[in-house]
Amino acid sequence: MDIKQFDDGKKGKFYIEIDGILEAKMIYTYAGKDKIIIDHTEVGDKLRGQSVGYKLVKAAVDFSRINNIKVIPLCPFAAAVFKKKHDDYKDVLS
Repeated sequence: MDIKQFDDGKKGKFYIEIDGILEAKMIYTYAGKDKIIIDHTEVGDKLRGQSVGYKLVKAAVDFSRINNIKVIPLCPFAAAVFKKKHDDYKDVLS
């Protein structure tokens, strides 16, 4: 399962396509140059139960660490993941 990323400097997404069909996505928006807001996470039925939502959040965390960016998880799912994995992700939490 390959997580792809689109980023235009204002907004972006981490996503998974299978056979050209978007099956999962996590959308974010920049809040200045050093923060992103996770707005929405969505996983289709085909990938449910495979921890795909967690993997999308992890991709955002990895991206944030590499780029020295903080994360504001407004999406309820992402916020729950950040709460559950607080010790692992607190370094990127805004």
